[in-house]
Amino acid sequence: MTSVPECFSESYADARPKFCAAAAQAGGALRSWLNPKARGPNGEALYLDTARFGPADASNMLVLIAGTHGVEGHCGSGAEIAWLRTGGPARLPKDTGALVIHAINPYGFAWTRRVTEDNVDLNRNFIDHDKAYPANDGYLALAAAILPDTWNEASTAATEAVFAAYAQKHGAFGLQGAISAGQYSHPDGVFFGGNAPTWSNRTIRAIAREELSRARRVGIIDFHTGLGPFGHGELICAVSPAAKSFARSKAWYGNEMTSPESGTSTSAVVVGCMTDAFPQELPDAEVTSIALEYGTYSVPEVLGAVRADNWLHQRGDLGSALGRSLKADMKERFFPSGDKWREMVWTRADQTIGWALKGLTGP
Repeated sequence: MTSVPECFSESYADARPKFCAAAAQAGGALRSWLNPKARGPNGEALYLDTARFGPADASNMLVLIAGTHGVEGHCGSGAEIAWLRTGGPARLPKDTGALVIHAINPYGFAWTRRVTEDNVDLNRNFIDHDKAYPANDGYLALAAAILPDTWNEASTAATEAVFAAYAQKHGAFGLQGAISAGQYSHPDGVFFGGNAPTWSNRTIRAIAREELSRARRVGIIDFHTGLGPFGHGELICAVSPAAKSFARSKAWYGNEMTSPESGTSTSAVVVGCMTDAFPQELPDAEVTSIALEYGTYSVPEVLGAVRADNWLHQRGDLGSALGRSLKADMKERFFPSGDKWREMVWTRADQTIGWALKGLTGP
């Protein structure tokens, strides 16, 4: 009998061997990619790992992805390991395989950060870097408050006043969008999309081409945390409502699916999502992707933790008492302690994987 809470890990260093062991036990073909640009907090090597199941020429491929936003890898890793340990690969339908991607952003997972080693939000990095970057005037107006010189009660009160004034003028969702939609002007800021494709970006594109090029249908579930009611898994479709894949997602997930562009999601409209890479790299396949977003704490608490973590790495001292406190808060905001939340994560993940497999193998 699998203990669901035991599938989740308190650190990347614990999660990786647990994932590899579960994948091997389930008969998966394992591959690993070393991140050459970063090490973990204890000097450990950082890897993106994949496990492949099913026929090499499977027409249908289920793809599970953990750790796009590093610290959120605690959740995705646990869900993936639970799927492996509860016999998920053995129950794959005929002509259907699975690719399980663990720690796509291993630096962020290991360091309890959302971002990559370049301070890049991977879910804002998948844009055409040869074109002009999207503007975010709201971020420009708030940049000084988002990254203050110091982190204490006085600076927090001052920044909260700035945010409150902005929200009064543009609404709470307008404030959320200004901060989190993505920006390309402040490399030391939050939700920075980068000025070139990151290592994780380049690597996941190569993996897509190598592992999925023979598939006709690809269904992707990308695990995230930090938005919505505690423990609830929202199915977010981040493509345009005009896209063919939007209609497929609606057919697969029905009214469970939400859309930022349609105003039905807890997420702001964002640009440069990681899952955009798959239809780009697999032009002959039908790619249907969703983000499975689990609620943790309120938006102000979560964004506050993100800002504090960014300040800590830009201007603070990781080894200080404040640094340790901010790190503990960052982890809790994206990976709540206790068994209840973890059990809710797996229940929803299991349900969503079932819907994806039904969609993949349907008419």
